[in-house]
Amino acid sequence: MAEEHSGSCNCGAVRFRTRGKLREVIGCHCSQCRKQTGFYYAATNVFDSELDLEGAGNITWYRSSPQAQRGFCKTCGSALFWKRDGLDYTSIMAGAFDPPTGLAFGYHIFCADKGDFYEIDDGLPRYRQSKV
Repeated sequence: MAEEHSGSCNCGAVRFRTRGKLREVIGCHCSQCRKQTGFYYAATNVFDSELDLEGAGNITWYRSSPQAQRGFCKTCGSALFWKRDGLDYTSIMAGAFDPPTGLAFGYHIFCADKGDFYEIDDGLPRYRQSKV
């Protein structure tokens, strides 16, 4: 049986279900992620074909760069998704999943752009920019 996980935004207007294995959690410390969340993104991803959405009409997509957009609940403002153009998967904020998630942190990206008010001291690999 395939792994299944579910989650939602804070108010429940957007719910999602995933099928299949989720990637390890990546911490993104770029300025866009910090400005949207106040800290940094912690996200996994899932293939689009393994992602089911309820309340998709409650998602607002914000084009945050020429290559990607960010999806959030237009009711409560919860950051939920990050989607790079042309890829067949969507990043989902790890905190939006209902427990138990079985997720674990893997590494940090865009560490050269991290905020000056915290340290990354968990011993996980750190990359100056993106890993890829």
